[in-house]
Amino acid sequence: MATAGARRSVQRGTIRPLEPADRPRLADLLRASWGSTRMVSRGRLIDIVDLPGFWAVRDGEWLGHASYDIRTDALEIALLESIVPGVGAGGALVAACVGVAQARGLGRVWLVTTNDNTNALRFYQRRGFRLTALHPDAITRARESLKPEIGLIGDSGIPIRDELELDLPPTEWQGLVDRDGWPPS
Repeated sequence: MATAGARRSVQRGTIRPLEPADRPRLADLLRASWGSTRMVSRGRLIDIVDLPGFWAVRDGEWLGHASYDIRTDALEIALLESIVPGVGAGGALVAACVGVAQARGLGRVWLVTTNDNTNALRFYQRRGFRLTALHPDAITRARESLKPEIGLIGDSGIPIRDELELDLPPTEWQGLVDRDGWPPS
């Protein structure tokens, strides 16, 4: 019998870069999951289909995807979505993004989530990310000026108001890649 918190053994897949031919399918997935291909982060409106990223794939099935944005010396994980939860794709996608930051000699890996997204907060903190900033009412302002389609109520009935910023300290990068990384395809 498995103990609480024990990792399940899962068949790993591979990680591959998003290709131009993937963009229409990605756009369809984003619209189905998020209602739009556009995301808001720190006062910027980002179209996710325009960003580089990765797919987690196993036996031809897309398990999840991640998109990132590089600005100056930092990589922002702009979106991470596990299509098939519980198979390790999310961690593998984060590891792939961290690998990009390592390869380019960047100094920061970070992301923004909303105050209602408790699942994301658990996921990222288990992987070593630390809360580094609270931006009160950032989503309220974004809804008013950038993306009016952002819902008012999110996960677990929590009002969506604030942005939470998380960073992965560089001292955690290699451990995450070693633990959660999947091979490239």
